[in-house]
Order: sequence, then structure tokens, then C-alpha cells
Amino acid sequence: MTDPRVKKFAEILVNHSARIVKGDRVLLEATEAARPLINELYKQILEKGAFPVPAIWDFASHDTTYLKYANDEQLDFVPPLHKMAYEQFESRIRIHSSNNTRALSGVDTDRLQRRGKALGEITATQMKRGGAGQFKWVTTLYPTQAYAQDAAMSLEDYEDFVFRACHANEDDPIAFWNSVRDKQQAAVDNIQGHDQVILRGPNVDLTLSIKDRTFLNSAGIFNMPDGEIYTGPVEKSVNGWVKFTYPAIYGGVAVEGAELTFSNGKVTSAKADKNQDYLLKMLETDAGSRYLGEFAIGTNFEIDKFTGQILFDEKIGGSFHMALGASYPETGGLNKSAIHWDMICDMREDSEILVDGELYYKNGKFAF
Repeated sequence: MTDPRVKKFAEILVNHSARIVKGDRVLLEATEAARPLINELYKQILEKGAFPVPAIWDFASHDTTYLKYANDEQLDFVPPLHKMAYEQFESRIRIHSSNNTRALSGVDTDRLQRRGKALGEITATQMKRGGAGQFKWVTTLYPTQAYAQDAAMSLEDYEDFVFRACHANEDDPIAFWNSVRDKQQAAVDNIQGHDQVILRGPNVDLTLSIKDRTFLNSAGIFNMPDGEIYTGPVEKSVNGWVKFTYPAIYGGVAVEGAELTFSNGKVTSAKADKNQDYLLKMLETDAGSRYLGEFAIGTNFEIDKFTGQILFDEKIGGSFHMALGASYPETGGLNKSAIHWDMICDMREDSEILVDGELYYKNGKFAF
């Protein structure tokens, strides 16, 4: 019997996140492991009078095989069916549901980087159309044994964690996410329209500008689970250093103890306790990969531990995160890159954020 929380999970994705209406063409990206959720989504999308288009495969095995055997021309190839869907469909629901989260860890970095540049064309379309309100995309995760192992949990405990973080256990989860939006709006209102942001703490001493940039209230539209406010900082305004307190995972590779120094927006030095070579290589992806595309504060206190899944970890209540690479155009961010690499820093002890000289955030909580 299907877990009743799966039905509510699907209702959140269809009615709140992707906001499916009659006539929408909806691309469903998942693996076979997410079959219970896909089945429920398929039914609910049809009930809306919309058109579900499933794309179900084993991402890990296909990606690994492609990256191992593809020649340069094939690495540069942009999948036309996916490209068409991202350019023309009204919606996309992506469900991370891997059975092997380490599948790409042995792939040559140069090949991974080259493939990322090609697929960056699709990501750019998603960001552009999503920001313009033309493409209702959402990314989520279905619990698998692989994710549970990464989080050092049993599968049953991890399922509880995922559904609790998404609030699929609520009587009315959509009302809950609407209340999150309302509460976070106060945090947006108190920072929007300002200029200088200063972050201070044991692992950060950083200044940046948010002048004329838009802060977005993230309450379950593009991500599920959610809980953050974010913007694109002024590209050349970032100065100082930060040491990220959680592993920075990208392409299946975990960079631990990543420390970045910025000068006039650009990463001028970088080091890490583990996989430093990978960090340095990814910084050379393109002209935009050494600049920040995002500055964000996590607000979801149901996510109370690091799990190795950025979809959850970047929302950890009491943390902030920054992304190297592509900006979200709707924030006013201008940085372009094939990468968007989120890195997370805890702010719950001896830490503060000042906005134009006024205390905005202290030890993991907003100061208003």
C-alpha cells in the first residue's frame, strides 16, 4: 500500500510547487526508485486536465556510461528532447531518486566539466523562463537507501525526515507552506532595498552589496523541501573570506573544508581539506565560475542535520549559503556560468549579519 504521505507529497508538488493547471505539459524526471511518487503525480496531473510526460531512467548508470565512453563531440551534445521540453513545456518536476550517489565520483574531472558546459544551455533556459514565469519548475527528492546511507539513517528514519522536512505529514501542507511564505516575507522586507551586508563569525568575515538586487522568498515553489530567502549579490562587490562548515558536494564529489577568499567579487584563492584539486578545477570552468551567483539564508529548522543532499542542506535553519556560478536572473543577478555550486556555512554560534550597519541576524535567528 502506498504511504499516505506520498499522496500529500504529490499534492504539494502539483498544487503548490508546480501550480499545474489544465493544458500544462509537465516533464517528469525521475528514476524507477521514485515509482510510487511518479504514479501519484501522474494521476493527479491527469485529474487537472494536464499532460504528464515521464522521463524515467537510471540517471547514475546512464550518466556514468555516457561520461566514460562519449567522445568530445558527444560530450558537447545537448539532448534535443530535453532541450525542447525546457523551451516549450509549461512545467518540469524533477525527482532526485538515486540508488548510487557516488556513481560519478570516479569520472575524469575534465570530462565532467565539459559535459556540464553543454548541459548548462538547458539550465540557462530553465532559469530564464522560470524567472519570467513561463516555466513552472520544481526539484525535489524521493527517499532511497542510498540517500539514507549518506545521511547515516535507516531508510525508515530517512523517509520520516524527508516527509517531515516537506511537511507532507501536515493535515493541510499547502496552508503550512503559505504560512512559511508569510513569515519569511518579514525577513525579505527587512533586507530589501539596502546595500551593504557584512557577515561575521568563526568561519566568515565577508562583505557584499545587494544594492538594487531583489530578494526572493523561497517557500516551496522551485524546491521542495524549502525554506530560504536569497538574492544574487552585486558581482564585483564581494570581499573577504569564508570557510564552509559542511562538505561542498558537486557532481558527486565532496569537497571538505572549502575556504575561499574574494577580492572585488572574484575568488582569488581557494583551498580545501579534501578534494582541493577538484575545487580548483571547477573554479576554472568558465569566466563566471569564480564569482557568486547567490547569497541565501536557510530557515527550515526541520532540517536539523547535514545529509549530503544540497536540496535539504542549503535550507538548514541557522545557516547561510553561497553559490559559485550562475545567478538567478529574477534576482537581478548578472553572473553567467555552466555551474551553480552551493556551499553552506553554519551561523548558529558567535555569528552575525549586519545590513547597512544594523543587526539583521544573530546566532542563527533574525533580529526582529
